[in-house]
Amino acid sequence: MSIRITCISKAGGNHEDAHTAISHLGWTDEATRETGNSTRIEIYDWIKNKSGYAYVRDGSGNTVRVGTAETARGTKYVRTYRDKVWTDNLLALPECA
Repeated sequence: MSIRITCISKAGGNHEDAHTAISHLGWTDEATRETGNSTRIEIYDWIKNKSGYAYVRDGSGNTVRVGTAETARGTKYVRTYRDKVWTDNLLALPECA
C-alpha cells in the first residue's frame, strides 16, 4: 500500500526543528480512495518497520518520497527525500482541517 500525504498538523510548544513539530499527517490511498489521519510516529513506524511507502506531490506534480529520520536526541520524524537530498515538501503542505 502507498499513501499520498495531503496535509499536516503541528503541535504547539518548542521543538528541535520544524519537522518534529508535525504531530499528525492527513493522507489518502489513491488506489482505494481511503483517507485517514495518523500521528507522526504512526507514519514513521509504518514506513520504517512495515515497508510502507508514503509520498507527496510538489507544485509541479512531481512525486517526492517521504522517509524516516531521527534527531541527535532520538526524536523520530518523517521528511521528504528527493534526488538524494532531504527537502521540506511536508512543511509546504496545508494544515489539516
